[in-house]
Amino acid sequence: MKTDIHPEYHEINVVMTDGTEFKTRSTYGKAGDTLRLDIDPKSHPAWTGVQKLVDRGGQVAKFNKRFEAFGLKKS
Repeated sequence: MKTDIHPEYHEINVVMTDGTEFKTRSTYGKAGDTLRLDIDPKSHPAWTGVQKLVDRGGQVAKFNKRFEAFGLKKS
């Protein structure tokens, strides 16, 4: 391995959506940082079979406003 070209590899904490935590090694952030997940295998529809809408930054509202002229149903 070449020296001084690789990012620092250190231990971080990962917090799942249900609050459980585990430690892993990563190049993310600094040593001891916490990575909080928005979607993980316990909440992702591919594994749970349940669809859950996560609207970050009003993207659904923005979509509805843009295409309201097409007669989309409002819920």
